[in-house]
Amino acid sequence: MTDAPRACVYLDHAATSWPKPPEVIDAVVAAMREQGANPGRGAYAMALAASRVVFEARRVCADLLGVPDSRDLFFTSGCTEACNLMLKGLLSPGDRVVVSSMEHNAVSRPLHALQQLGVRVDVVSADATGTMDAADVERAVRLAPTRAVVCQHASNVTGAIQPIADIADIAHENGALLLVDGAQGGGHLDVDLATLSVDAYALSGHKGMLGPQGVGLLYLRPGLEARELTQGGTGGGSSEDDAQPAGRPERYEAGTPNTPGIAGLGAGGRLLAANGAEWRAEEQRVFRILKAGLLELPGVRVYGPALDAPTVPVTCITHDSLEPDRIAFLLDRQAGVAVRSGLHCAPWAHRTIGTLGTGAVRLSVGHSTTETDVRIALAALAEVLG
Repeated sequence: MTDAPRACVYLDHAATSWPKPPEVIDAVVAAMREQGANPGRGAYAMALAASRVVFEARRVCADLLGVPDSRDLFFTSGCTEACNLMLKGLLSPGDRVVVSSMEHNAVSRPLHALQQLGVRVDVVSADATGTMDAADVERAVRLAPTRAVVCQHASNVTGAIQPIADIADIAHENGALLLVDGAQGGGHLDVDLATLSVDAYALSGHKGMLGPQGVGLLYLRPGLEARELTQGGTGGGSSEDDAQPAGRPERYEAGTPNTPGIAGLGAGGRLLAANGAEWRAEEQRVFRILKAGLLELPGVRVYGPALDAPTVPVTCITHDSLEPDRIAFLLDRQAGVAVRSGLHCAPWAHRTIGTLGTGAVRLSVGHSTTETDVRIALAALAEVLG
């Protein structure tokens, strides 16, 4: 056995996409080599070039996501910060929140912190596939005045896609906001935020959006103002007034922006604008080959929607006798197949599907996954399970 680098079949795209497209890497490097000044912090050529990088990335992502005014889209350090901003910025003591039982810790932990301050959190259970029933959400919302419904777009554990448009109608008919964790949606789904009618939508930049780690996005619909989490410099708008500028996007982007990360995200957005439909179709084709093969393995239980049901390219498995951590370890060491075991930062979801005590092995496909990759993984898994 050796610790030397091995050829890798990478099936952990739900954590982060890899390998990054060359265009993304080139954009990150160019931002560091050629646009290295702080955007919005000077009128000299390099600072203006950096500002254009940020402006163009925001515009590209807004166009991709169906956001009419790019100023309603804010850069964050990732989906976790975006979720914290939309939850802590929009909820107050005394508010009631209805939330799905499938949420990631990026939602459940901020909500726990808000509970300590007097926010009431009521959880609606999904079914065994991780899918929410809109009728259950409607019943919960009508039980008492509700400030917001909080729901993921798609599960990072089972791949289940939630009925966001229906839930939006329910929330708005009852005077509530709809706040969505879209970490697994961006890039893997054709996200049109205007059509979905969400009030806030948080995105990861480094998963299906193909950007580097350390960057994300938050959309707030026009007219909806959240309390900013941080205050500080915004380049423009400096004055003797100690308050954070009220204009968008500056209000929500205090401090020096992550220009290389934003540049990479913009490059990922351009690639998705040009190739997204084709890539999503291929992701689905390859993922169905993977899931069909998993369903045929003796002793394996596959979690999530049925093979022919809509899903993002993510699923989890357990085995009758071999623990998830052991399966993942052996796949890596014996075959160079990278998967993730455990609770996937989503204990609520694992409690919902019945795997909280054991965790599960997650396999997730991305834009670069090939049919050969999944067939290698299936053969390796069959050998590991013996």
